[in-house]
Amino acid sequence: MTRQLRSIKSAPPVLVAAAALAVAFFVVPLLGLLWRVPWTDLPEILGRPVVRDALVLSLLSSLAAAALSTILGVPLAWLLARVELRGRSLIRAIVTLPMVLPPVVGGAALLFAFGRRGLVGGGLEDVTGLLLPFSTAGVVMANTFVALPFLVVTVEGGFRNLDPRFEAAAASLGASPLEVFRRVTLPMIRPSIVAGIVLAWARALGEFGATITFAGNLQGRTQTLPLAVFVALESDRDEAVAMSLVLVVISVAVLVGLRDRWWRT
Repeated sequence: MTRQLRSIKSAPPVLVAAAALAVAFFVVPLLGLLWRVPWTDLPEILGRPVVRDALVLSLLSSLAAAALSTILGVPLAWLLARVELRGRSLIRAIVTLPMVLPPVVGGAALLFAFGRRGLVGGGLEDVTGLLLPFSTAGVVMANTFVALPFLVVTVEGGFRNLDPRFEAAAASLGASPLEVFRRVTLPMIRPSIVAGIVLAWARALGEFGATITFAGNLQGRTQTLPLAVFVALESDRDEAVAMSLVLVVISVAVLVGLRDRWWRT
């Protein structure tokens, strides 16, 4: 089907004006941020210990969250896409709930579940000695909680759009279900998996509410880059703007890298 595009000259002026206003709504704040960037002092600011610690912790925790999301999310996406089971809609709703749930509420739920006096936190500490709140592991868990749904939704779409005839052909040649999944299904939905991993990583990198509620804001231990920006806004605006610029650059790079996944030009 040929896509028809309307020339800007023939578009209704009121729609063009509304669209321009919408674009300005996003562009103006970014311009305001760029206007406040201390360009000459940027290398020195980004080299400060508090910024360096927050950046390193953000990268490590978000990568760990993306890896954990992949391990848990790909099988879950396959289950939701391919298996007829009772309550599948409810499971999908629960899995995607963190996408719309206020992050602070998610952090509170994690605290009530895995805190020292939480539903399972006390028993977990007794058995393993692991206390998740206010720890780096807690940062990874909070990041995974908010990032995992993005991978599940993206990969589930890949499973649903895959032509099952390829899997059927492999099975008819004697491949076991696990071999079909590993050697046919996963390679064919690789773009969806990659997109899901990148989205999960980007979401984990920018997480704030669940992290500060569940893991706290301890420099070098739980203070990620978004948390460091929040603290710096009260004491050093230049530092806050410099760290914000890093997050904006990463976010733009993710969107540009995934543009072919969402739209065609």
